[in-house]
Amino acid sequence: MSPITNQSLDNNGIAPTSFDKKVPSHDDIEMQKHKDVENVAGQLEECHEFKQGLHQRHIQMIALAGTVGTGLFLSSGRAIVNAGPLGAFLAYAIIGATVSSVVFGVGEMGALAPLNGGVIRYAEIFCDPALAFANGWNQVYSYIVSIPSEIVAAAVIIEFWVTVNNAIWITVLGLLMLSTAFIFVRVYGELEFGFSILKIMLVIGINIMALVITCGGAPNGESIGFAYWKAPYGPFVQYLGVGGSLGRFLGFWKTFDNALFAYSGIENITLAAAETRNPRQSIPMAARRIFVRILLFYVITIFMVGLIVSSANENLLGSTGTASQSPFVIAARDAGIKVIPSIINAVVLTSAWSSGNSNILGGSRILYGMATQGHAPAIFKRINRFGVPWVAVALYAIFMALGYMTLSSSASTVFTWLQDLVSISTLVNWICICVVYLRFYYGCKKQGIDRHRELPWAAPFQPYTTWASLIIYILLFFTGGFTTFMHGHWSTETFISTYFNLPFIVIVYVVYKLWFKTKIIPLAEIPIRPFIESWHNNPEPEPKPKSGLRRLNVLWS
Repeated sequence: MSPITNQSLDNNGIAPTSFDKKVPSHDDIEMQKHKDVENVAGQLEECHEFKQGLHQRHIQMIALAGTVGTGLFLSSGRAIVNAGPLGAFLAYAIIGATVSSVVFGVGEMGALAPLNGGVIRYAEIFCDPALAFANGWNQVYSYIVSIPSEIVAAAVIIEFWVTVNNAIWITVLGLLMLSTAFIFVRVYGELEFGFSILKIMLVIGINIMALVITCGGAPNGESIGFAYWKAPYGPFVQYLGVGGSLGRFLGFWKTFDNALFAYSGIENITLAAAETRNPRQSIPMAARRIFVRILLFYVITIFMVGLIVSSANENLLGSTGTASQSPFVIAARDAGIKVIPSIINAVVLTSAWSSGNSNILGGSRILYGMATQGHAPAIFKRINRFGVPWVAVALYAIFMALGYMTLSSSASTVFTWLQDLVSISTLVNWICICVVYLRFYYGCKKQGIDRHRELPWAAPFQPYTTWASLIIYILLFFTGGFTTFMHGHWSTETFISTYFNLPFIVIVYVVYKLWFKTKIIPLAEIPIRPFIESWHNNPEPEPKPKSGLRRLNVLWS
């Protein structure tokens, strides 16, 4: 062993060992705390840059029915065909239970850190900047393609009444969406408030109609009961001709794709948190109502679909894009009810318009949030006099032109591929949310923070439901394209669209991490305490007690 020289001795004359680590001094700790507080204050400053035009009633109604759309009204019949009435019911219930933990996690983090951009911002602050960068650009790509998709869907829906060149409707609808995106966010809030009321009324109406049809109150006078749960295939369906219990299980498993599509966007209650009045009250209230949303709009509705339409009905496999493919319209026609198709088509049209508006809002706020963290060009931070990140909105406006690709058969094929690549991004985003929330949860535990006492709101059933959801989502991702591995069912498009997304994020994540030498934030260093201090230093006004007729309002108060 080499002799110890004077230079290797510390101030006390003791030779350090390889296990010695530099212990930060009290001044170092205080300086770091001061930096964290300043950083948090700087981030929360954006709440003053934006116009806080979204009121509590807007957030509640957007959360309640904002994501209800074509996935439920038009595509739910496909779930019945693939899995049967019981298989579809179970799939929607399971995904609904798992996505509730995603909304809870987003709500807890969003109430503490009300910043625009949702999980992209939380990943930067509570987990790893590289994850925020990778998932952020994945989400930007998703919105770039999904916005023109919604415009095209709305144009196709209009064909239910009148047939003209779709380019006209694509142009008109695109301009309408942009007109609301460039002005006060309050206009968006009022539109979504109205659209949500329409969707709530439609969901309640079609479920009552389904109950009447089932009980024999329709014009044809036929009482169905649970007949379609018994014949022709029973509660489960054999998928792709595979016999026995395996075929029934595969049909049930395939229906998770339909459920994922129907629930997509349900986690976006915090994307415009900086534009929400009293977000630390409004966001938790919206998150707490997730069970009501899932039960009323998804689980009960898919149960009623299974009662009124046979899984052997060939019309359920139609892909017209209009109300004619809705299982409720099919059931109404079979029962002799004539007025239902136009009503459903009108509300589905508003749903497509609503979804397009939401995607522009969400996509632009994500891009703004990334620009504030240096993950996107700084130009996307520019805000107009209405408090809107107009450059970010303009980017999506340019890509609206992708909708014109559907006018050509060859270009339409390419656009379909782009859409398929987007479909799995919802699942990957939910995986990222689960990972980020678990880092946040264990960061609180490491730092001795009592979530239920010190945070604005603490989500229930944690971390158990988030761990369960994360495991299920990873399993669904790797098994989502199982049909391509079955003999005679190989599809290159299905394989690429199913498995491209996660490797893409992993590659971008690793390249960013190696290039910028970022690290996963240690649990003890996650800046949670500064956000708590900011909350205490900037309290929100107490909500007014309900009085008079307001006591009867259970939707947004």
